[in-house]
Amino acid sequence: MKGRQILLDHIAGREAAALMVDGVLSDLLIEGDPPSPGTIYRAVTDRPVKGQGGIFLKTPDGSAYLRGVKGIGQGEVLQVQVTGYAEPGKAIPVTHKLLFKSRHAIVTPDAPGLNLSRRIRDDDLRDALMELAHEGMEGCEMGLILRSAAATADPGDVAEDIAAMRELAEQVVGDEGSDPEVLTLGDAPHVLAWRDWVDTADIVTDKGCFESHGVLDAIDAAQGARVPLGGDMNMFVEPTRALVAVDVNTGADGSFAAGLRANIACARALPAALRVRGLGGQIILDLAPMPKKERRSFEAALRAAFRADDVDTVLAGWTPLGHYELQRKRARLPLSEVLS
Repeated sequence: MKGRQILLDHIAGREAAALMVDGVLSDLLIEGDPPSPGTIYRAVTDRPVKGQGGIFLKTPDGSAYLRGVKGIGQGEVLQVQVTGYAEPGKAIPVTHKLLFKSRHAIVTPDAPGLNLSRRIRDDDLRDALMELAHEGMEGCEMGLILRSAAATADPGDVAEDIAAMRELAEQVVGDEGSDPEVLTLGDAPHVLAWRDWVDTADIVTDKGCFESHGVLDAIDAAQGARVPLGGDMNMFVEPTRALVAVDVNTGADGSFAAGLRANIACARALPAALRVRGLGGQIILDLAPMPKKERRSFEAALRAAFRADDVDTVLAGWTPLGHYELQRKRARLPLSEVLS
């Protein structure tokens, strides 16, 4: 099926959302057991990690780890927000820079000022949205960012989003408790899909739509390592304890240009393959053989592919052995873990 579809359903008793683009599963959100990104805690500092500039915190959901802090002693009360999913056996990653994020608006308590997405370029529209921002944040010292989705939204919806995020931010920031507590939960998959998948799409909410629209078949395929790249070309995406290994193959094509074609196809398919499988951390690409002079073409394709991806990914570059390295935020739970 051509076009974009957002499907809201449940799988294995868990709330889930799927994004299908031209009949291919492009993104997948499944509710997990660990605290989801966006959750905000009132936490109590526990013990610093000497030499690493971090400190462990006590939260209702277990130990959390806050990086890049100085001058914080044991027993202090902090408000922190979950930034991603912890690796097995490790503490929950958190930040002290809170964000209150919705479809159109982001309230930033630690960053005052009113800002618009750079993607909104029409001057008249920017003026109109900035007026909404001033009205919605009048008398408030917190910052506000209006997201690109605000450009095509009804002004009333934008104003409601600003008001809702401001109210939530003021409520949380004004908290004066002293014991570890959850102050607000991160968004569940259905809300997260509404918040972040903003491009035009058909919305399907019928019970069982995952089965009737091929999502379950796509999820079954994603639990395997093989990702077809067209023709005989393929790549294998295999998580290990230390990293995610990606092996690119040209198949039966032994021509001189086959390596570059397979590697370009890998670059274009990789973001969706990682999103759907819920994989992050260190990623190593074992690419098909190609001349060094073609590396720039591959790098350009990789940058273009990840530019449209909403998960923070650092394109680290080439290793001495000719592999390509990436570092990716753990913004999803591994599919194998959620459905195990």
